[in-house]
Order: sequence, then C-alpha cells, then structure tokens
Amino acid sequence: MAVTQIKHKPEPSMEYGDFSKPEETRSFELGKVDLVSLGGATFGRAVFQPGWRWSTHVKPIAKTRSCEAPHMNLHISGRLHIVMDDGTGREFGPGELSLIPPGHDAWVVGNEPVVVIDISGMENYAKRRPSDPQMLRTLPNLKGV
Repeated sequence: MAVTQIKHKPEPSMEYGDFSKPEETRSFELGKVDLVSLGGATFGRAVFQPGWRWSTHVKPIAKTRSCEAPHMNLHISGRLHIVMDDGTGREFGPGELSLIPPGHDAWVVGNEPVVVIDISGMENYAKRRPSDPQMLRTLPNLKGV
C-alpha cells in the first residue's frame, strides 16, 4: 500500500516595520527618505524641509529631466505642490492622498516641513549610483587591495 505524504503549506506570518528603525535612509540637501520593506513593497517616509524642490535637490542625483518615480502618497504634514511635465499641477496637504505618475517636479510650500508616506515610488528614489562623485567620496579607499 502506497503512503501519500501530505505537505502542509506554512501559515503566512505577520510582518512589521518601523520608520524609527528604517532599513535604509537616503539623505540629500533639505530632505531625506527612510525606507522599510514589507511583503515585497518598499514604503518610504519622505521629509522635505522648507525650500526643498525636486528639480534643485534631487535632480542632480536622479540625472533625469523630471522625477520619473511614480508615487502613491499619504500626505502627513506640510504642503507639497506638484507640477506634471504637461503643466498641470496641484497642492497637497495633511490627510490627502495622491497618485502621481512619472514626469513631475515638486516643492515645499510655506515654512512647515513636508512629511509623506509613499508606497510605490521610493525603491530607487534619490538612490546614488556608484559613479556619482558624492558616492565615490564615501567609499573606502581600496588602494593596495
């Protein structure tokens, strides 16, 4: 008599993350992004200080004409103005949600820092490439290795 082995599928386990202990933080002039991954998604908490503008402070890192990351944001605090490449724009504030496709600029409005939680576009946001001069300055000197 053949014995059939029953394989039990493991129960899914709970995952959790904590922005006070991010897996990675990317800092740039007048801003930073804390990253936490859950269930294959990368969550980003972005903090932009007054005076921050994507085209001034992140464009040199991204090396693109405009922001090419799509964003699905929950706006926590501050006011953020977003203008699409076609010229359409809108200002967002606390409690509002936004779905922003690639091809936009953004800036802080007023004197309050902007905090947004992004669940779709932060995996590569403001990620420095190894050829970036600032990144190269932070790498260890490997002479003689």
